[in-house]
Amino acid sequence: MKKLYLFLTVLTALAIAITACAPATPVATEPPAPTAVPPTVPPPPTETPEPAIGSPEHPIKVLFVPSVDVDFMISSGDLIAQALNEATGYTFEVSVPTSYAATIEEMCASPEDTIGFIPALGYVIANQLCGVEPGLAAERRGWNVYWTGFYVARDSQYQKLEDLAGTKWAYPDAGSTSGYLYPASIFADLGLTTGETIEAGGHPQSILAVYNGQADVATAYYSPPLFKEGKWAMGDDPDVAADAVESCAANADGELWCGDTRVLDARAAVVKDAPDIIQKVRILALSKEIPNDTMSFSPDFPDDLKQAIIDAVTQFVSLDNESCAQSLCNENFYSWTAVGPIADENFDGVRILVAQQGITLENLGK
Repeated sequence: MKKLYLFLTVLTALAIAITACAPATPVATEPPAPTAVPPTVPPPPTETPEPAIGSPEHPIKVLFVPSVDVDFMISSGDLIAQALNEATGYTFEVSVPTSYAATIEEMCASPEDTIGFIPALGYVIANQLCGVEPGLAAERRGWNVYWTGFYVARDSQYQKLEDLAGTKWAYPDAGSTSGYLYPASIFADLGLTTGETIEAGGHPQSILAVYNGQADVATAYYSPPLFKEGKWAMGDDPDVAADAVESCAANADGELWCGDTRVLDARAAVVKDAPDIIQKVRILALSKEIPNDTMSFSPDFPDDLKQAIIDAVTQFVSLDNESCAQSLCNENFYSWTAVGPIADENFDGVRILVAQQGITLENLGK
């Protein structure tokens, strides 16, 4: 019995010893989380700076309304661009949009870099539309105003504006101050309704419409004549003296002279194509005075560039400047002989007429 007990005790001790020496069962563990690798962030793109306004890569736009021969205006405009480049160091790009309205639209579409040589009506609409600002106004041989001329055939029966009721009317463009706005207002004030209308495409074309018998009356700009002695004054007869009509002809320089009187109204612009224009077309009447054309700036045009250009144009416009004589100062272009400052309030009278006629950019020419 004792032996059995001893045997069992030894057996138990041996089992305990074997269990203690056995390797421990490994405890299951979660594998370590992988270390997050930060994504590679590309460096920010290097921004290419916009070319400076007035640089060759970003020229200043110069727009002219198509008031006279477009090809001549473009070639003359290139002379202006070259002269302004030499005076300021800036680069300019000249164009002549297809209409007065298109010129206004382009000025508003490029608010930071556009100059427009536009008449009073165009300025008023552009100012209302997008805040175009005036820079300079033209002077023509001492006049800072001009007029609408009502031109009819010399042998016609028309003696006063009221006689024009029912007539065929040729005008340059519905955006023209002298060619359309003022005469339309005068007709409305008189209660006068014309017949068929012709949008001729320019002041010379309007005059030629009467010369060629395509219209009964044309409206176009009127600038006073130049006398060898004395000076024309408001209230004087706007036309050539009757006894000088037959003498009217262009000289070797293309200037239209009638004896001692040089004609500077819209008829002078067509003397090359119509040498007998004075013998065939006379002036029936004039409108009230109209503010001269402007050089205006798009609304966000930089002030420092603006003043430099104003100074350059002021110096450029001179009868002694050969480039100006072939462009802005040319009688077949804008006939500018000087420039002067102009303020927005100078156009309040034109604004009244625009409002009375209900003219907007959308209905201009419609």
